[in-house]
Amino acid sequence: MARKQFLLRIDPALWADVEKWAADELRSVNAQVEFLLREAVRRRKGGQAGSETRPPGASPLDGA
Repeated sequence: MARKQFLLRIDPALWADVEKWAADELRSVNAQVEFLLREAVRRRKGGQAGSETRPPGASPLDGA
């Protein structure tokens, strides 16, 4: 499955916070943003805690 690319404009202070958070969790900023979006979508859909938030076979440390 091809991954969609898009441009994101973000406040520098928010970027710094996300960058630090990603480093704390051993993720790239890209992987952290994708993780956060997946979690938000899961919650919006009423997903169960602990449900899969990554595509099958994807590593939790994937940086891309």
